[in-house]
Amino acid sequence: MERALGSAGISILCQDARLSIFYVENLPPHFAALFMPGGSDAALFGDVHGQYLTALKRRVLETGIPNNAEVEIDVDGEMRTYELKIQRTGDRGTIGLLSVMTEVTESRHREKVLKSLLRELSHRSKNLLAIIQGIATQTARNTLSLDSFLLKFRGRLQSLSNSQDLVTDSSWRGAYLFELAEKQFAPYWPETSGSMPIYGINAHLTPNAAVHLGLALHELIVNSASYGAISGGATSITLNCREAMINDRKAIEIAWAEVLQDQSEIHEFSDNSFGRTVLERVVPSSVNGKAELSLVPGRIEYRLTIPETEFEIFKRV
Repeated sequence: MERALGSAGISILCQDARLSIFYVENLPPHFAALFMPGGSDAALFGDVHGQYLTALKRRVLETGIPNNAEVEIDVDGEMRTYELKIQRTGDRGTIGLLSVMTEVTESRHREKVLKSLLRELSHRSKNLLAIIQGIATQTARNTLSLDSFLLKFRGRLQSLSNSQDLVTDSSWRGAYLFELAEKQFAPYWPETSGSMPIYGINAHLTPNAAVHLGLALHELIVNSASYGAISGGATSITLNCREAMINDRKAIEIAWAEVLQDQSEIHEFSDNSFGRTVLERVVPSSVNGKAELSLVPGRIEYRLTIPETEFEIFKRV
């Protein structure tokens, strides 16, 4: 029996009607050092836990109804959790208590981690649903037909999905700027033009920054493919990231520069278009940054400044 208890990690404590401990088996070393025949729960578990266990065990003695308890004990500077399953034994003349004790530290830790992950998942899911709701509402406000709405909405959802894939693959740590840009540009960038020119710092963005910057890049590349440089057969677009400052804090500035085929053309994002709203209002406010969309003859320029709370720089080129 001793070997079976040891392999199962189970300890046994037997107490009489006065709650004096008269027999133990397979106690962990920390408790074994404290055990003395006739000792109390307070001697083994400390005064606070001892008072709690004494009250609970008296109820078990009085009612005969088994009960469970958990105690956290500091063992060599580490908190360990033990579960006790308590039941009454014997008959009227020789009643006592049997407590079966097992350590559940690891399982309780896993439960805490799982609950934390589930809370985080719930929080992020609600954020994504809010973003999707905003995309649907704003897209609907700025389209005149169902077909147009579905085309734009699906594209924006795919953009969100692409960014989310990178965030998920990194275990929710975020995404690198260059990977994010390549993922957003891939469906629209001409295969014959090679890779898109992306320069500067390959900053690692937080999940929040990655999702919202992905939306901004999507609007820029779709606009170019529909009305701008790419639609005119040119690929004169660059994306550059450099260190900057915002409100006396470290930041990065992500700059999009697009040269139009017609150097005299002044491109116009509709003032109330969702794309312009995303670029000038939604994205900068979501990352606590600032943005500027500049439409000058022959060029489209967009600058987004992101504060240091939304990125890390692991390597400077």
